[in-house]
Amino acid sequence: MVGLQRCLAGLKQGCGRGTLQGQLLLAMLVLCCAPSRAQRSPTPNSAVGTNTAKTAQNAPPAAQSGTTHPPLTKNQAKDLFSRVDKILSFVSTDTGLPIVHSVKRKLITRDEVNKYLVQKFNEDAGAKRLAREEIVLKKFGLLDRDFHLRPFMIALLTEQVAGFYDDKTKTVNLLDWIEPDEQEPVLAHELTHALQDQAIDLTKWSEVGSDEIARNAQDDNQHIQTDEADDARDAVTEGQAMVVYLDYSLRSTGKTLQNSPEMIARLKDTLSDTSGSPVLARAPLLLQKSLMFPYNEGMGFEGAVLVKGGKDAAFHAVLENPPSSTFEILHPAAYMARVPVPVLRLPDIHPLIDAQYIPYDVGVMGEFDVQILTQLFGGDAAAAALTPEWKGGIYYAAQKRSALTDAEKESTASIALLYESKWRDPDAARAFLQVYAGQLPRKYSGLRRRPSDESDANEQVYTTNEGDVLLSIDGTGVFISEGFPLDLARKLRDSITSVQSEGPLQLAHLKINSRFFDPGVSLVQLFSSAGVMKAAMGADGSSAERYTLIQR
Repeated sequence: MVGLQRCLAGLKQGCGRGTLQGQLLLAMLVLCCAPSRAQRSPTPNSAVGTNTAKTAQNAPPAAQSGTTHPPLTKNQAKDLFSRVDKILSFVSTDTGLPIVHSVKRKLITRDEVNKYLVQKFNEDAGAKRLAREEIVLKKFGLLDRDFHLRPFMIALLTEQVAGFYDDKTKTVNLLDWIEPDEQEPVLAHELTHALQDQAIDLTKWSEVGSDEIARNAQDDNQHIQTDEADDARDAVTEGQAMVVYLDYSLRSTGKTLQNSPEMIARLKDTLSDTSGSPVLARAPLLLQKSLMFPYNEGMGFEGAVLVKGGKDAAFHAVLENPPSSTFEILHPAAYMARVPVPVLRLPDIHPLIDAQYIPYDVGVMGEFDVQILTQLFGGDAAAAALTPEWKGGIYYAAQKRSALTDAEKESTASIALLYESKWRDPDAARAFLQVYAGQLPRKYSGLRRRPSDESDANEQVYTTNEGDVLLSIDGTGVFISEGFPLDLARKLRDSITSVQSEGPLQLAHLKINSRFFDPGVSLVQLFSSAGVMKAAMGADGSSAERYTLIQR
């Protein structure tokens, strides 16, 4: 998966996983429990470009945190701590996950949380990887060239955090500025992570892909095979915690997500509303979608498995046999029916490029990535039309060896990028090529098409301020090269397209236990979209705290 989503999954292994909580979500629950005639005025949720985020990038931590309550008194803290075991019992009953041991609890201050977040961003591998991947996201055009990701992410986290579970210390951390009654649903969410941790050791379970840079063909394809596994598992843990969060919040009504599945679609629509989060509302579309994905789509995935297969299938079985791609998260029926996940191959391109380039990044452009990219480049209608037509995608980024200074290495001009995608039919491939070509003027200055250098009608060749660009179509395949010289780009295209097959491959060779799947589920055709508010994350390290986020 392109940079950000993979990095956010890694960051959350170090600093946290979580969900939305507070007035927005509680209002959403009231809506879903109300008679069907009760309607909520829709909030416009247009595709947000990257420029709108710039005013929030330098916002001070916790500047948009909403109403500040005085610190909890000793009696309030004692009362809150006393509720943990009762809520843990509810979580165990709701999920079927056993309580192996009690969970330690700790009250922390706002300053302690802010210092912790900044420290994690300064020290941990996930944050460093995020900084590295930022340049690839900019090269793709998913972030503007002058957007600064790190300060924005810190501002977003300090706005959102409402509590977290620490895998390393086995402790649930509660916040001393939030009223006890308000923290109960948060506790239900975080204690779900505690029982997940007791069942499968979240730190080890969450680490599937490699953080190392791929430096040969074997490494390249291993990265491709496991690229989205971390993101899929992140959606599982957060999706399960969202189910419990909602069941706990609705306990007085007798409703649960399992006995009222009609709530799922309405909840997902409401979770896409970012109006309660000033920083997130100004975020680039990529951030909004990526941050919400594990909560929104994870809840949808878990809800579908819960309704179809029951509690054991949705909790214990999914943890034992997790999905390996965003395709499966977006299409729970595909996961339950064991539909092969489309994934392309990458040949050994190192003899062609290693003399002039250093390997930088390689991975999958999954269906979720395509939904974001087409929405940002072509709008909602283009995303709705093209996303279900996706049949696989991979990308490779390399950095020029001639880039020596820090300034040169931090420039997108130092990165050469290739992207191969497959589509359901030639019409979908041509439509995607048109959408992608249409955003080149936004990414590059000095853009000029060179028809005389195009070998046939299937090529588009451009000059840009960052080097040659080649767009090429061959049946259902689209090849894109940005930054590689034209002759080299054609050699790379021919090498890559020559190894692709028409049939899908199974992504990641992870064991599957057939008892978790219903053989009667028909094969699904492919898919749709995602939403973002993964407003919980942190830095990849030895501990794996799960944050619950609060919107006001």
